[in-house]
Amino acid sequence: MSSFKYLIGTFFGAGLLPKAPGTWGSLACLPLIYIISITYSTWGVALFLIITSLLSLWATSESVRRFGDDPSQFVMDEVAGQSVVFLFISFRGDLFADLGLLLGGFLLFRLFDITKPFGIKRVEKFPGKYGILVDDLVAGIYALICLEAVSAVAASLM
Repeated sequence: MSSFKYLIGTFFGAGLLPKAPGTWGSLACLPLIYIISITYSTWGVALFLIITSLLSLWATSESVRRFGDDPSQFVMDEVAGQSVVFLFISFRGDLFADLGLLLGGFLLFRLFDITKPFGIKRVEKFPGKYGILVDDLVAGIYALICLEAVSAVAASLM
């Protein structure tokens, strides 16, 4: 079971890639989030968010045991946070047309996750596995708000 938790926590090895494992984890889940969003809309992304959050809480202990507190190799929290960004985004179903939204959401999430502004640093201090997850969820909420705002402005200019 510990190997399975390790596999889930590293998002099937994405967190083991060199340099910036959180970025790799966030990037690795984008195709899955995109397919879920196109196929099942908001409800599918919401279910994915719930599942990845629960998996994050479940698998945290193994990564902490192997790597120490809030290990960078553990990226399931980034997967959950990245999914928040796309909860209410309506993709067209044309990958070329949707790449801007995917890239924008990815970059905004990484910006908020790395810099931790507006109280994100405070929620990161929640105890144990909750602090590891919640800061990414809040970063996802901020990125969602910004992506929605930018999308609304862009739509009004067209």
